[in-house]
Amino acid sequence: MKIFLKLALPALFIAALFATEQAAKTTTVKGYVLDSACTFTKGIKKPVSAECAIACAKAGSPLVILAPGGTIYWPIADTTPSSSQNDKLLPFAGQEVSVTGKVYQRGGSSAIVISKIEPAAEKK
Repeated sequence: MKIFLKLALPALFIAALFATEQAAKTTTVKGYVLDSACTFTKGIKKPVSAECAIACAKAGSPLVILAPGGTIYWPIADTTPSSSQNDKLLPFAGQEVSVTGKVYQRGGSSAIVISKIEPAAEKK
């Protein structure tokens, strides 16, 4: 029985890792690139200004993507150790963007591994 448990637990762990990877879907998300602190503490739905978002990001605040429905997407790296994604988002700070990547959800949070980011198409 002990041998079974020693073999079964690692196998379950590996299966869980693969299940998590398979759960991620490549999706395109539209929203504003904002600093995370203002998104939460001020409840803003649109950027105050690009300069404000850039200043906060340069001071260390992570940039996030706020979708029109209110979902906040945390940009993450798919590497370990992970790295900040602010460099990818900084050129788009305060702008509406279209972001494509693998989306992960856990415990009510949403994260995206960005594979493509571009300004959102202008509405006519």
